[in-house]
Amino acid sequence: MSEDDYRLHGPRNPSPWVMRFLGGVKVGGDILDVACGAGRHLHLALDEGYRVTGIDKDLTCVEELGARRDVSLIEADLEAGRPFPLRDMRYDGVIVTNYLWRDILDDIIGCVADDGILIFETFAAGHERHGKPSNPDFLLKNNELLEVVLPRLVVVAYEHGQRQSDHPKIVQRIAACGPGHRWACEEHIPLNLA
Repeated sequence: MSEDDYRLHGPRNPSPWVMRFLGGVKVGGDILDVACGAGRHLHLALDEGYRVTGIDKDLTCVEELGARRDVSLIEADLEAGRPFPLRDMRYDGVIVTNYLWRDILDDIIGCVADDGILIFETFAAGHERHGKPSNPDFLLKNNELLEVVLPRLVVVAYEHGQRQSDHPKIVQRIAACGPGHRWACEEHIPLNLA
């Protein structure tokens, strides 16, 4: 993948964080991938038997999925100031990676069904030392994901720090479920969720 491809569409391999918590989505459930880019998590979820909805301002990298009955693609510029197009929808799983637009964070959290799960991973303050994004508007502040999901969702896992990869980055990531999710209802959440 060229540097331009990486910048425009992100990495091709699924996020280990998403892979770790994807099993928290109920079998055969509906998953929303916000700013789906090249579709790495759409493909992963489809391979695991889920129905998927991908939303992005540019769907050219995933347009081949549009003919599938278990795929819904929505072309929308989420940063244009219009209402979030899925604000009245609920999903069993909501995935967000390498994307931050604060104006729709509440809407994204609102898309998590009562028994659903949010899997969110994106750049955080400190990443500017490693390259783009370097604008603070696109970097999560300390504890920001925690503050956004609480008290509406139950936090299953949270991390903030440097992630080693081909492109080192400072990230914040969270897995949080609705109050009706099995992980929120059990006395003990299994530590080995992978």
